[in-house]
Amino acid sequence: MAETTPRPRRGDRSPWNWLLVLPVVVPLLTFIFNKDKPRLAGFPFFYWAQFAFIILGVATTTVVYLMTRRPSGSKED
Repeated sequence: MAETTPRPRRGDRSPWNWLLVLPVVVPLLTFIFNKDKPRLAGFPFFYWAQFAFIILGVATTTVVYLMTRRPSGSKED
């Protein structure tokens, strides 16, 4: 039987990953957006803040991806 060498562990432990907690926790803090004013195009703050949370999630995910991606030359299983 051939000896197999153990595969190196994946390095997914970047501190940038902690930033992904932000778009999960912020919408849970209802006291931040549980209000009527200011209104934007007639919509209460509560509604347009929900769209802002989507933008926050996309921006955060993009930043974490860009900061943690591997160089294009490296290959890992």
